[in-house]
Amino acid sequence: MTQKKRRKKMMQSIRSCVLPLAMLTGGVFYGFFSRFSTAIPYFIFTMLLLTFCKLAPKDVKFKKLHLWLILIQILGSIAVYLIVSLFDTVTAQGAFICVLAPTAMAAAVITGMLGGNVAFLTSYVLVSNIGTALAAPVIFSFMGPNTEMPFTDSFIYICREVMPLLILPLLAAWTIRAAAPPLHRALLKINPVTFYLWAFSLTIVTGRTVKFLSEQQNPDYTTEISLAAIALAICLAQFKAGKYIGNRYGERIAAGQGLGQKNTILAIWMSQMYLNPVASVGPASYVLWQNIVNSYQLWIKKNRDDKCASSHEARKK
Repeated sequence: MTQKKRRKKMMQSIRSCVLPLAMLTGGVFYGFFSRFSTAIPYFIFTMLLLTFCKLAPKDVKFKKLHLWLILIQILGSIAVYLIVSLFDTVTAQGAFICVLAPTAMAAAVITGMLGGNVAFLTSYVLVSNIGTALAAPVIFSFMGPNTEMPFTDSFIYICREVMPLLILPLLAAWTIRAAAPPLHRALLKINPVTFYLWAFSLTIVTGRTVKFLSEQQNPDYTTEISLAAIALAICLAQFKAGKYIGNRYGERIAAGQGLGQKNTILAIWMSQMYLNPVASVGPASYVLWQNIVNSYQLWIKKNRDDKCASSHEARKK
């Protein structure tokens, strides 16, 4: 094994430990890290900006499958909320945000590692973020703490908070690409920073969630356990649904990641801002579930590749 391959393997091992460590750190030292919660929108903006810098306008190619996926994401979130709200409103909000949340920036990386179509998934990251930016203000206006405001006021308030956060990074990235190529090249070089921004953001939102839960005067552990359980069910269902519909279009892996791997940092932040804060337990749990699913998928692929390599070596002998 060359030194370059060893370094790459070591970095992959370190990365696999960073996210669980980030959550653990945020949970243990929640009093300290929760103080930085106001910085989360800036981290989200920066991560999206760096991600969209890699996406050239000419590489964006919309397909029919993109439409099906965004319809499942938006309409599915509403359907899940309406069904679960028959039993518990807070659990319904947590389930809702686990479906509505846009695709994670890191989904393209996992898609590539699994052998999927990275170009398709990258285009869907764009579709997913724009779809969320347009749908969230309308839907949030009918639920959460803003329901007492007139619809127009609530809609404008949420638009002002959510849409710039999701759409301006794209416009900024493409403007920099066209008007300032040297700056664009510099941003591409520091793109790996995105992963560590994501990890630090996860530490902060975990800290904020734990702080809120620990300071509850009348904690409802039944609701919190229900949120974690339904997040698991939704996580598995979204990966399965994405693979099922994606298989019909020859994009099984990319569609599975597109629906299943969520931007949980944004989901937790939106839960805490626009819904009952307890609902953030749902997307906070989803972080764990989706990482377990991704780890399992990568393990399956590695075993399959090792068997293929062994068979190939045996035939050569």
